[in-house]
Amino acid sequence: MAADNLDSRVAEALSTEPFSIESHPIEPYPIEPHPIERHAVAAVLALLEEGATVPFIARYRKERTGNLDEVQIRAIEEQRARLMALDRRRESILASIEEQGKMTDAIRHAMDRARTKAELEALYLPYKRKRRTRAAVARERGLLPLAERILAQPSDGDPYREARAFVDRVNDVPDVASALAGARDIVAEIVSEHLEARQATKETFARHGRLSCKAARGKAKTKSKFEQYYAFSEPVAKIPTHRVLAIFRGESEGVLKARVEVDSERLARQISSIVGRKNRSPFARSLDEAVADALARLLGPSVENEMRGELEERAHREAVNVFGENLESLLLAPPLGEYAVIGIDPGIRTGCKCAAVDATGRFLEHVTIFPDRARAKAASQLLAMVRKHKPHAIAVGNGTAGRETESFARVTLKEAQVDTMVVSVSESGASVYSASDIAREEHPDLDLTVRGAISIARRLQDPLAELVKIDPKAIGVGQYQHDVDQKLLSAKLGQVTESCVNRVGVELNTASAPLLTHVAGVGPSLAKNIIAHRKANGRFRSRAALKKVKGLGPKAYQQCVGFLRVRGGEHPLDGSAVHPERYALVERMARDRGTTMARMAQSPEVARQIERAQYLGPDLSEATLDDILSELEKPGRDPRKRFEPTKFRDDVRAIDDLKEGMKLEGVVTNVTDFGAFVDVGVHQDGLVHVSQLADHYVSKPSDVVKVGDRLTVRVLSVDLDRRRIGLSATGLGATGLGAKRR
Repeated sequence: MAADNLDSRVAEALSTEPFSIESHPIEPYPIEPHPIERHAVAAVLALLEEGATVPFIARYRKERTGNLDEVQIRAIEEQRARLMALDRRRESILASIEEQGKMTDAIRHAMDRARTKAELEALYLPYKRKRRTRAAVARERGLLPLAERILAQPSDGDPYREARAFVDRVNDVPDVASALAGARDIVAEIVSEHLEARQATKETFARHGRLSCKAARGKAKTKSKFEQYYAFSEPVAKIPTHRVLAIFRGESEGVLKARVEVDSERLARQISSIVGRKNRSPFARSLDEAVADALARLLGPSVENEMRGELEERAHREAVNVFGENLESLLLAPPLGEYAVIGIDPGIRTGCKCAAVDATGRFLEHVTIFPDRARAKAASQLLAMVRKHKPHAIAVGNGTAGRETESFARVTLKEAQVDTMVVSVSESGASVYSASDIAREEHPDLDLTVRGAISIARRLQDPLAELVKIDPKAIGVGQYQHDVDQKLLSAKLGQVTESCVNRVGVELNTASAPLLTHVAGVGPSLAKNIIAHRKANGRFRSRAALKKVKGLGPKAYQQCVGFLRVRGGEHPLDGSAVHPERYALVERMARDRGTTMARMAQSPEVARQIERAQYLGPDLSEATLDDILSELEKPGRDPRKRFEPTKFRDDVRAIDDLKEGMKLEGVVTNVTDFGAFVDVGVHQDGLVHVSQLADHYVSKPSDVVKVGDRLTVRVLSVDLDRRRIGLSATGLGATGLGAKRR
């Protein structure tokens, strides 16, 4: 298909298909189609061709796209990539068939109409170069005419008598049975490549197939986390994706054996009728035998593998989406803000590493204390550090000895009558950061554990700025993240990180290179150049000064500048999300109001009085004007919510302290398709199963809870041997789910 109708094809795909690589009848969690006007699709495709980034298009090109959001723009981007890959494969297949001299108008027309890769491959199957098959051997032995008689299903004739004519010991056809067997091999291969028969088989597997599994040989009595699947079966059209991933993981670990099962006899009868079986034909039985063979040896296994692949792909996409949602919630967690903080990385044998950072996150000092061995000395050291640096908060990592260290810090401050909050901070991935090249570059002379304490302090100040330094896969906020397609996962995590960073905005004069890397249009190389320029020339005094950075040309400047902030810059709007290309418009607004831009940026009431109608036009939509006026009312505002610390019970520090029926406050650390994991302060997250998340039916946990939500829960069960905690958020009255979202 020609590339010039790509916009219409993308628009059509978004109107009729879910957001997935292949559209298929099985879809346990149907995704609503997203109809988008063709002109909007064309505008997005043109902007992408021009090198525009998704965040830039969504924020600053609303006039051209009709106010499409990032989700819609990324859907267009993904469909474009899918269709372009489909066209490349189509061209390759057509070239192969041309080379074989088998191209016809009908084949070309069918190829042009194919909308998915699966359709293309099914059409190509008869022309695909194959290894030496049983059917190929039978053809070499001259048995094709006999196979054609079986397929033709004549009303007269005798298969055995006709088969005698093909007996030839020289060609290794010693008897009638061998001749008929060879002919059936040819028929079986033809049936397996028959387009309608293949489609019917796929639909049967999709609509009526069951994913069944059992314990692998010798594993039936083995205790494992897969015991519930030792005798398991569920329709493929309904099975939740997290169970698919669990079953396939059990297979990869050699514990389970799974397959997709269908009613083979019924399917065989259907295929026989499709390929032309006639009840009164003497060749009917031969056709039935060939069809049964095709299903058992060729068509069945092939379609089953396709179905397993599609189940796995769908499960991967669901898991990746869950991971992306969790990561987004984590990255957009409320920041403490620009306050001095002391971070503590708890430890027993090597002591607790305490690191002080100033309001900008700059490292000041560190000390190691041993509260469990020398409590009085540790208290004295911590108080001396607090009095010297006057932190707004103490951030304590929630790993081993975290609750004990948190309690020690709280008691120490209370006894000394020091009013400084103590906050438990997730340290997931902190050890990965501590040993990373980024950490070594930032703090080359510090011990790993001290770097960890610095990271914990900075996570409290600004989770987004610190977490972007860590590989998202190390944070652990997904399900089966190591089992899923890593390319798909990395792409999704990159998109989420980019979206979050640009939504919040980045302070140009304090941002680290890893944070700048995710700004639209920047990337790793330019991020390093920006940092180098800042070190050599001092702080940036304006956004315009970015143009002096080596390698940052006009296009990159256009893409990134709106997401970068220069607080107290030379231009009044340099600390806002207003793009410099709109500065002239704001200057005009100020003149029309008889004031200056600087005064207008500091007077929200002036922005509220602006006559909107006189500025709207083809180059300025209501959506863009709303964005500009919102920024004028609150320049550079942080879209994240206000910080509130989680309060764990002081009498509950370990899993042994938990009792059934206990009510606790916790924080959601992970959301999966089957429920939410909640940290209640005992070093072991508890599970709130989806059925226990609310007093009403919940189909998808992420609809009601997000990572970072504070949640009041009741303890249902405690399994000390397996260290499993069952929790419930139901039946808690005013403290129920709706009251716990921040």
